[in-house]
Amino acid sequence: MPDDTSSSKRPNVLFIITDQHRADHVGFMDNNVVQTPNLDALAARGTVFERAWVSNPVCMPNRSTLVTGRMPSSHGVITNDRSLDWGVNTYVRRFRAAGYRTGLLGKSHLQNGISRLTSRDSELERAASDPWPDGWNELEFAEHYLPQDGLGHDVEHSTFDWPDDFYGFDTAELSLNHGAAVEGHHYQWAIERGARHDDLVVPQTADNPKARGGDPWWQVYDPPYGEEFHSSSFVADRTIDFIEGAAAEGSPWLAWASFPDPHHPFTPPGQWYDRHDPDDIELPATFDDPMDGAPGFLKWIQQRSVHDMGNWVDLIGATSPEVTRAAIAANYGTIEMIDDRIGQILAAIERLGQTDDTIVVFTADHGDMMGDHHLLLKGMMHYRGCTQVPMVIADPRRSPGRTTSLISSVDLPSTLLEMCDIDRYHGMQGVSQLPVLDDPTASVRDAVLIEDDIDMALPPMFPTSIRTLITPTHRYSRYTTGEDQLYELGTDDDERTNLSDTHPELRAEMTVQLADTMMAHANKAGGVFASAK
Repeated sequence: MPDDTSSSKRPNVLFIITDQHRADHVGFMDNNVVQTPNLDALAARGTVFERAWVSNPVCMPNRSTLVTGRMPSSHGVITNDRSLDWGVNTYVRRFRAAGYRTGLLGKSHLQNGISRLTSRDSELERAASDPWPDGWNELEFAEHYLPQDGLGHDVEHSTFDWPDDFYGFDTAELSLNHGAAVEGHHYQWAIERGARHDDLVVPQTADNPKARGGDPWWQVYDPPYGEEFHSSSFVADRTIDFIEGAAAEGSPWLAWASFPDPHHPFTPPGQWYDRHDPDDIELPATFDDPMDGAPGFLKWIQQRSVHDMGNWVDLIGATSPEVTRAAIAANYGTIEMIDDRIGQILAAIERLGQTDDTIVVFTADHGDMMGDHHLLLKGMMHYRGCTQVPMVIADPRRSPGRTTSLISSVDLPSTLLEMCDIDRYHGMQGVSQLPVLDDPTASVRDAVLIEDDIDMALPPMFPTSIRTLITPTHRYSRYTTGEDQLYELGTDDDERTNLSDTHPELRAEMTVQLADTMMAHANKAGGVFASAK
């Protein structure tokens, strides 16, 4: 449909995204411990995708996919060490061209500000240069938002002025870190509301300030400030303000409410820190899994304690039941605070009389192992704890339901564009899930492709690339080390029994299907892919 079509009849879109949030850590996915009444109510009026998978189990690659509708190997952000190209097209830009107000409130991570330490220097000349003004890829550098640096000098800000189009968002108010660390617009917002600088700018180390906690792991604690300054409160406040402003203008709107939690460090503030007693937490069913038949590097990671971490983001195992229970309990607390703030956003939409005019999407950028298979956190782990995410699409024009049809993160941009009668753009690789929203028994995908690439110096046992194929019945992962994993879903959802060696014919079939799916998702212009029916 042309861009000049009247936008007054188009629905608003609230896109809620959390960070490092497992599919089974919400009530509507049958978790009876974590309390998520607002998300459960949203799920009851929407379509729940019980088999939703990421395109990449790492923050920046999958977030870039969620705005472009393209696979990481196509949009170029294959890991957390590079920023999404400034000139890339996004579905948000299509909404803006169609007359929508567009806002990103919270975590972006489309640029690698927080991830700069993962970048690898090279003495060689770059493979390509970019035409963009200096500073275009520094908009998520935390120092630009502080009044002074650590030495008391005024900060010299980027030469690139804040744009009026941040990947399609006309409004962007960013929260740039995790846990208790407060950076970006979030820092400025908290200071304006009376927070103390020394409580907000905390190191991601064991000697950071905290109200309580830190045992048995320093990444589980109560932050040194009240919940009114926490990232979840910031996201809710700024999202509501953005929606109210758009409503006052009479404009349709697309709002990304992007919560930095429940990503580690696990720092639910105040009352949310007390919501769950670690002693009451059950360990995962696969906590004792020796991972027979798993790649060697995963077994190596299994043995690494949280005390072996070289940085606050690292590859570690769940070597301590005490640490695992504490992490899960705090994770539940952060999720319950998010749910409370989502309730505030949804209540504001109701107060404005726009509930019946607003599509609501809820998902996450990737999951967390949380003790599954004796592993914690994320990183090169293609078990469903990391690769499966919660997903709901609630459209007031459609009946609610639940579906077991496959959906990928790459599908959401195409789906939302079609739902709002806005044309796709050249090169989008996702498949619209509109037929499934109309009929939960329908299916538009035969398979989901998951990519994972690592551009850093690693021991020889580690792969540099992983490719995973998810079908309705199986998960097949292949590593550049030559190792692979094959599991039967449905009968072995715990992914304990690797069938790769015992079922050679099935392995061969999955290998061919993986190759075909990878070719179908190669970086070529437009089209509907072979993984779609």
